[in-house]
Formats: sequence, C-alpha cells, structure tokens
Amino acid sequence: QVQLVESGGGSAQAGGSLRLSCGSSENIHASNCMAWFRQAPGKEREGVAAINWPGSTTYADSVKGRFTISKDNVKNTLTLEMNSLKPEDTAMYFCAAGGRLWACLRAASDYGFWGQGTQVTVSS
Repeated sequence: QVQLVESGGGSAQAGGSLRLSCGSSENIHASNCMAWFRQAPGKEREGVAAINWPGSTTYADSVKGRFTISKDNVKNTLTLEMNSLKPEDTAMYFCAAGGRLWACLRAASDYGFWGQGTQVTVSS
C-alpha cells in the first residue's frame, strides 16, 4: 500500500510562486507515473502534470511553461514548482501514483494511490 503525503501548499499573489512536495512510502520508480492533479470546488479533478518512470513529463495546456514537475528516485519525492500563478490555479492539489506509462494524464481513474491533498489559493 503506497502512502503519499503532500506538503507546501498555501496562499500566493497572482504572479507568485509555490512549491509542492509529495513524499512516498514506496519506491516511486516502481510506479508507471507520478502525477499532480487538482480539483476546484464544483469542478472535476483534472491532471496538471505527470512524470513517468523513464522521466518523460506531461503537462496540462493550462500550466505549460509555468509549472515544472520533477522526482527524486532516491528520496522518493515528487515536486511541483509553480510559477506565474494565476487565480484559476486555485484548487486542492493531489499527488497520485499509478497511471498509464505513455498516457500519464489520461484519467484520474488510472491512479490507485492518492495523497490527502494540499490547498493552493492564488489571489488577484
């Protein structure tokens, strides 16, 4: 049973930056993908960024050029650097393990393990 714990959420002004981290109890290199999803009130959970075990990254169009996902296979941590934040980035952010190797952001239902989430709030 993989346990994922997110940290680093909080509040920021538009244009600012935040860094999210996710610690895993298991070897993250064993997962097809590690990903960040987010869910705003009243909206469906959406994929934000993912990285597969070979290291290929995928981003939602809405965050390309602003967010960067990375992983540390030794420390078993996943990181999301978020720059040029916008109010529409406000959501609960979740770390997830699982996915489909070459379609990591296909669907949230592809992921079997989730963290508890960390809130990100961006004010204008």
